Amino acid sequence: MTDKKITVALIEDDPLIADMYTMKFTKEGFDLQHAADGEAGIALVKKMKPDIILLDIIMPKMDGFQALKLLRADSEFKTTPIIMLTNLGQEEDVQKGREFGATDYFIKTNFTPAAIVDKVKTLLKK
Repeated sequence: MTDKKITVALIEDDPLIADMYTMKFTKEGFDLQHAADGEAGIALVKKMKPDIILLDIIMPKMDGFQALKLLRADSEFKTTPIIMLTNLGQEEDVQKGREFGATDYFIKTNFTPAAIVDKVKTLLKK
């Protein structure tokens, strides 16, 4: 592998959570860029073409499910790993995420940022 940094797009409306993930991923050597709502997230992803996308669900302007559907409908991002990172833990939410094409689905309260970094590293090694 080259020394090119792995790029991560974080689409998350909570500034505290976004800062926490930004610090952790940056410290681990990733290039993380952040958008605070679904619309800005779609624009960010199209601009940066990240290696992986971390996507919250409940956000202003466009929720994560809508963003996921739009990204999966775009041929450029059909195979980009997209991890739903949310507090919505209901089975129907998990199912909906998977149906719309989420690569994985993590409940924020069940994982530390360090655990999410590890999951991303594992996912990108495949």
